[in-house]
Amino acid sequence: MTHKVKGIVLRTIKYGETSVIAKVYTDLFGMQSYLIKGLRKATKSSTSKINYFLPGSILDMEVYHNPLKSLQFLKEFQWAYLYKNLFFDIVRNAIAMYMIEMITQAIHEEENNLELFDFFEQAFKQTDTENISQVANYPLTFTLQLAKYLGFQIHGNYNEQNPFLDLQEGMFSAQKPSHAYFMEGALAKTTSILKDLQNIAVPEYLQLNRTIRRDLLKYYQQFLSLHLENISEMKSYHILQTILE
Repeated sequence: MTHKVKGIVLRTIKYGETSVIAKVYTDLFGMQSYLIKGLRKATKSSTSKINYFLPGSILDMEVYHNPLKSLQFLKEFQWAYLYKNLFFDIVRNAIAMYMIEMITQAIHEEENNLELFDFFEQAFKQTDTENISQVANYPLTFTLQLAKYLGFQIHGNYNEQNPFLDLQEGMFSAQKPSHAYFMEGALAKTTSILKDLQNIAVPEYLQLNRTIRRDLLKYYQQFLSLHLENISEMKSYHILQTILE
């Protein structure tokens, strides 16, 4: 039986002489792996079709789905959204790769979560179209928003009575934690604002420079490692630390 689904391509690997397996996060079936036969044939047509499966591509697909199998089959595909900048701009593409690596490491369920899919889709579209000064903040807000969806969001808010953000406990506190995983001062105050945003766009009054972004992202990576099992060091994190202005 076939189903029409929308999916975000996360990565592809070669399979056999001419095929590929694509890991895709879908609106109906969550995380899935699809076999696409003949995509790597030495023809002009197949060469152009490979571009559909670049990481971050958003596709409308017709798929065969068997819940008892780990590898599904893809029948038809077309663009659901055609990027204007994301594939060609170094900064936008690096941020997209960060989001992809986050999704790949954090999400494993083969079940639908339409709200989470919509969040991912909108994040990629905004990364493609918004002003680059705004997009540079997205690794921060995307990380905090994803933590909410995964159930370990930060609780409380920064104030004079609770000036410390305990990353291990995931909450603001009055006392300085006895361990090293905490934030304070301007970084804790900024995080208190960022965590409560309704989407990944940062308000204009909050001016974040390169140093602040780099420091916040370092702490957010610590936060993830404390709350996500088996998360490995993210290659895209180090790239972002280099290119984000």
